[in-house]
Amino acid sequence: MPQYSYVGGVPVNGTAVGTPGMLGGGGTIPGMHTPTMVTSGNGGGGGAYPGDTLYAAHSSIPKLGMSINTIFAEIQQFARNYEGFHNSFTSYNQRKQHMTQQEIQLHDLQLQEQCRILASTRSSILQDIKRVIFDYDSIQETVINELKNWQRNQALAGNGAPFRDNLDDIQRCIELLVEMVGKILDNVNTMNQIRLDNNDEISDIIAHVRQSQQLLVLSSFIVEKQPPQVMKTNTRFAAGVRWLIGPQLGISVNGPQVECIILSEAQAQRHSAQRTMPDSSSSTPASSGEIVNNVGNMEYNNQTRVFSASFRTMQLKKIKRAEKKGTESVMDEKFALLFYTSVVVNDYRIRVWTLSLPVVVIVHGNQEPQSWATITWDNAFSDIVREPFQVPERVAWTQLAMALNTKFESSTGRALTEDNLNFLHEKLFRRNIINGEEDYITWAQFCKEPLPDRSFTFWDWFFAIMKLTKDHLLSLWKAGLIVGFINKGKAERTLKELVGGTFLLRFSDSELGGITVGFVNDQNVVLMLSPWTARDLNIRGLADRIHDLDVLRYIYPTNRLRDEAFQEFYTQRMDENTRRDGYVTNTIRAHVPAIENNFGGVTPQHNMQSPHPQDIQMGNDATSLGLMDVLYSTPDEINWDMIA
Repeated sequence: MPQYSYVGGVPVNGTAVGTPGMLGGGGTIPGMHTPTMVTSGNGGGGGAYPGDTLYAAHSSIPKLGMSINTIFAEIQQFARNYEGFHNSFTSYNQRKQHMTQQEIQLHDLQLQEQCRILASTRSSILQDIKRVIFDYDSIQETVINELKNWQRNQALAGNGAPFRDNLDDIQRCIELLVEMVGKILDNVNTMNQIRLDNNDEISDIIAHVRQSQQLLVLSSFIVEKQPPQVMKTNTRFAAGVRWLIGPQLGISVNGPQVECIILSEAQAQRHSAQRTMPDSSSSTPASSGEIVNNVGNMEYNNQTRVFSASFRTMQLKKIKRAEKKGTESVMDEKFALLFYTSVVVNDYRIRVWTLSLPVVVIVHGNQEPQSWATITWDNAFSDIVREPFQVPERVAWTQLAMALNTKFESSTGRALTEDNLNFLHEKLFRRNIINGEEDYITWAQFCKEPLPDRSFTFWDWFFAIMKLTKDHLLSLWKAGLIVGFINKGKAERTLKELVGGTFLLRFSDSELGGITVGFVNDQNVVLMLSPWTARDLNIRGLADRIHDLDVLRYIYPTNRLRDEAFQEFYTQRMDENTRRDGYVTNTIRAHVPAIENNFGGVTPQHNMQSPHPQDIQMGNDATSLGLMDVLYSTPDEINWDMIA
């Protein structure tokens, strides 16, 4: 393999003699797949992958290589001319004492002309080199920006945005650039050895190329598989890093060891400000916790050209937390995993590191909702390049609407409608007029300040609905049978305009993770059943509960017959009265005495959500009807439906 210079580290022996070398080239690089433009849809801030930009950069590298080879040929000719001049000059000095004054003047003029031609040629070659470096820097900047875009879209994908993984295409460009910058540095070093004077800019050129090479090699060490962003202590998790240089530089031959530690936000900021690892190869950065199984070896796959390390069984055992200020909680505190390694190439040590996306560390499941608020806000609104882990304190409603839609659609399989988003806007801003870009929502409004007359925040409410839908209502939501995001007043006005027996399903405003049935009876009176939560739907599913209530005949907004719309979601019933084990078959049914007894006005609300009598709640909502499940403490209220 040809030798290409590199100075992105420090000499292992502590001294730098001459110009250290680094392996380059290394095999044929596969062709680039033709990319296509892909948009992130409602991706919470994501835009189009500029695949044509990356492809254009890849296509321009061969032309760059031809220019480098042309310069190499020019340098070789220049070296031969210089050697001829040097020989002539040496011979002249040896014979000068035997020459006449006229001969001396003639030879001086000849040598001066040769020297002038050499200086002109050298200057021309340096200008060509600078033009090549300019073109190289432009291509490298494009490729690194594409890599940053990939990392940004990786964060958006953490919120559920569509993610086109073009990392292999980016790696192909990086492998070629590693080879190109090595050749450029080789050419510059050759020119540095052929000096006519000490006044040219060759030293600055060498420093610039080395800096570009270092930036490329360090930037290409990334987290390919992110750890869970809400991380529970003493729970196994996986992650993976990848070095996009592939087999270039020969680093993959020895398979360097990668270590992972956890950093606080302040530690991550200090680490990013330093930009480089400590000089001592044995130095381990200060961490904020203890992770087990945190060491992995990088391996190179010859077929895929992937040079990576996988961590499959890591576990966070301990965490050190910073002092909290004001209303801060542990669910607001961000950490990051730091992956780092060092390798020796041609007596020089290269140190690389990369940070994961921010993570929130929890110890109990009830900390998840607020933790996901922190992560969702960070993933959606952070800049591509930032100081860890700075995010805006407020964002435009249009940005937040896109993020909420992305999150909900990825979790439930169906996007929010314009009416849904208008309802969410009304809930956040306490008004139903949207001012577009003039509407801003703060972090505190999003997840810290309780909603009016409620004990929970907007995010608490939204997250609970998202979880309820994912766990219990997924099929019905995807089928378009749940209106969901509509306030009680609008639901009542809508139902009053419809035929008796029409009903709709809406998410409760007052109950976290609750869904309620609103319907209009034959007397054109709109009634609301008290909400069902996950605890209720674990006992009997929503479709079966709707099937139990004969007053529900048409589903809004499709106005289809109830059984026609819900038939496929009903639980299959057994056809025999007695099971094979001798027990009589029975089932649980939803039962609303106020409806079945034709009560219409003020009705006591029996919101039975568990089989325990102490869980019975009494309400006084004049338009709400208590729906009693059969698991009621009074025997004569039990309604067993014998299955024939």
